[in-house]
Amino acid sequence: MPPGAACPLPARRLLDEPEVTGAIKERDEDFLVEELPLYQPSGEGEHVYLFVQKQGLAHSELIHHLARHFKVRPSAIGCAGMKDRRAITRQMVSIHLPGREPGSVDPRHKSIQVLWSSRHHNKLRRGHLLGNRFSIRIRETDPLKAPAVLRRLRELERSGLPNYYGYQRFGYRLNTHRLGALLLKERWEDLLSELLGARGSSFPERQAEGRRQFDAGMLKESLATWSRNEQAERKALGALIAGRTPREAVLSIGRPLLAFWSSALQSGIFNRVLDRRIEEGTLDQVRIGDVALRHDSRRQFICHAEQFEAADFPEDVASFQVSATGPMWGRHMLRPFGTTLDDEVSALGAFDCGIEELESSDFIERGTRRPLRVPVTNVEIDSGVDNSGSYIRTAFDLPRGAYATVLLRELISGVDPSPGAEPPAE
Repeated sequence: MPPGAACPLPARRLLDEPEVTGAIKERDEDFLVEELPLYQPSGEGEHVYLFVQKQGLAHSELIHHLARHFKVRPSAIGCAGMKDRRAITRQMVSIHLPGREPGSVDPRHKSIQVLWSSRHHNKLRRGHLLGNRFSIRIRETDPLKAPAVLRRLRELERSGLPNYYGYQRFGYRLNTHRLGALLLKERWEDLLSELLGARGSSFPERQAEGRRQFDAGMLKESLATWSRNEQAERKALGALIAGRTPREAVLSIGRPLLAFWSSALQSGIFNRVLDRRIEEGTLDQVRIGDVALRHDSRRQFICHAEQFEAADFPEDVASFQVSATGPMWGRHMLRPFGTTLDDEVSALGAFDCGIEELESSDFIERGTRRPLRVPVTNVEIDSGVDNSGSYIRTAFDLPRGAYATVLLRELISGVDPSPGAEPPAE
């Protein structure tokens, strides 16, 4: 099996198979996301903070248009998180503009609206948010099934949500983890074949000719077929046409995207560990050997026997103050012991990775731990009929890093996508 070929998607559910069917993201207006900020801007500083609403726009397109409007490099723009394209989303972004006024903060784009602006001292960085508020209309469903959906939501409120990485983490071809595995092993030619060729993961039919041309060595012809938003493919092809080596062509793509591929590999491994805990029925437990996390402070600690002698520790676990974590492998990751470590090492086999590779590679981020479960709060539900037909609407808050689509697959069937369905938007 090629490196990373295992499916990275969640393989388990915490609840039983949903009895309700439905569809999501049929239109942007059905999927609303609002960022819950970690802090408010002070009103002073080198960074202009914008609270932005976008609709039907990919994260990369948002950054591109803001960079062009404010005449800055994309690296001068900070975000706390990436938001869905097929949605209406509200989020904070920061623009580094030292010593100059931004002029108009309106980027004059039909899909971007600036709701307010201020200034702050620091750049907004990944993870600088409390979480997100979601309001989602489920279509192609029976609105009379809303009570059944609410019962499942209440169960998730009590138990917590399995903190899986959703399909968005793995790209529209569901293969970013595979690119990460090939990057880890420095298999440059195989990586380019997976990225650009026709013999790897599934891809949209509109890319077929360009991929066949790449396989035939017709690099210039292939380049002409890729859209301007398919930047990784275009950069790699441009480097190859210029006579660069396969390694140089991969590196030309840029560290941010290579880091995303590596993190997708880490995410797939995490999902396999979480599968095992759900299968064992230990998602809501902390056991000797686990690395646990306190949700309020995010402090991580290894659980030894004496931990369980404290009178309040079982209550902390039961009341959702403490949860077990899973691995985001890297050289600085806090490592468990015993059965927990055995399970985490075993999960590496599905992706043909070893500990030494993950802890020595220059392409793998530092490594950390991720809670196996997260709280679901501020739950709402209603149903009805509008101009687009019948629906069940659900609303809830999730902490940073958690995926609404993971919660929805616990509520309804039919959420997980098919790979290769659609490339990035023009």
